[in-house]
Amino acid sequence: MAQKAIREYDAKSILAKHWDKYFPDFTYAYETVMVQNGSELAEAAKTKTWLNEKPLVAKPDMLFGKRGKNGLVLFKDEKPGDVSLEKAASWIDEKSSSKQTVYFAFDGDTPTGEPSVDMLTHFIVEPFTPHDQSEEYYISATVVGDEDVLYMSAEGGMEVEEGWEEKVTEVAFPITATEEQIASKIKANIPADVKEEDKENFAKFAIGFFKAYRELNFAYLEINPFVLQGNKVELLDMVAKLDDTAGFMMVDEWGDVEYPTSFGMEEKSPEVMAVEEADAKTGASLKLTLLKPEARIWTMVAGGGASVVYADTIADMAGIEDLANYGEYSGGPTTGETKFYAETLFDLMTREKDPSGRGKVLIIGGAIANFTDVAKTFTGIIQAFENYKDKLKEVDTKIYVRRGGPNYEKGLKDIKEAADRMGLYIEVYGPETHVTDIVRMALEK
Repeated sequence: MAQKAIREYDAKSILAKHWDKYFPDFTYAYETVMVQNGSELAEAAKTKTWLNEKPLVAKPDMLFGKRGKNGLVLFKDEKPGDVSLEKAASWIDEKSSSKQTVYFAFDGDTPTGEPSVDMLTHFIVEPFTPHDQSEEYYISATVVGDEDVLYMSAEGGMEVEEGWEEKVTEVAFPITATEEQIASKIKANIPADVKEEDKENFAKFAIGFFKAYRELNFAYLEINPFVLQGNKVELLDMVAKLDDTAGFMMVDEWGDVEYPTSFGMEEKSPEVMAVEEADAKTGASLKLTLLKPEARIWTMVAGGGASVVYADTIADMAGIEDLANYGEYSGGPTTGETKFYAETLFDLMTREKDPSGRGKVLIIGGAIANFTDVAKTFTGIIQAFENYKDKLKEVDTKIYVRRGGPNYEKGLKDIKEAADRMGLYIEVYGPETHVTDIVRMALEK
């Protein structure tokens, strides 16, 4: 499962879109906007009247937690619940005008570890929800091994992680668990310190939450806290990751969801974003991370496990500074998808020569495939060779191939004959060669 973090705004939007299906017994106002500056907030207030009528809460929406402890939640001016539209707009402009320092770990209220420093670019604004702390609850779900695990607590808020074992009830479900089995087990494991008058509604909400988590293909979903006031629910803070391998079949359910770069991380290149977009449209897996685009060793590896092994081997033998990229193509990609992925790599690796005058190395590796047709994917690579053969020669590329699996003999024969015909240097090996031995061969030469 490939997990991709999404904004709180998008997580709430997905749940709100399907609210009646999963939470028919509860009401949720879904009053929330995402803006980048005060002017956008003022513009939104022209159509969303609640922005003018209700006290507001504003906070960054940039894939990091501990916003309260970092002083990045605006919920009061002089007292809680008195933040006006004008105040929220002014605060957003202030926080987005210069770089902010954010800590991700705290010992009590004392920050620990190294902070990240970056610009705040996106903010979420919602109505302030008056409530008692006893009405705050915690719930989350994620995958652990071969099971889905539901976490529930009668204590929500920033301190739930402290004393996790005592505060949080964990309930694990096998993938094969039926709706009836899930509902029965959740009802039997509602935390004992949930208020007596809330237990029935807490159970109903937890059952709907877990069903939504599964059916909407979340990889991780957390609400901390949610406020339960009879049949009225408010989702105060959410964290979510989607299983992006399901993206091609969840277009309608998810809507126009964004996968932003985390606070403090470099922006993704257009090539990486293009691969992510292609990955979201296929049942196969296409992944690309650029480590050092000017480096000389490039990999096109089939399989997530194999990609780790190759990266570790290259780092061990050559040094991490020589490794240009990390990624994989797997899960039976089509010839066209493989060609697109290969051309993306070839375009990146041929843009400039090695600063030390060494030739580039392209390692097309992988373990023994279970069901991916090696000949079909190699046809895509050969087509990419045709379009980039001159550029590959200009940077003195040497190609090393190791592969096994369905039709691997034909695939290896085809790619060797094609590269020889185009005048590209290539060495080709099958499953009789150790999976990473081509790394040693490439570096020795």
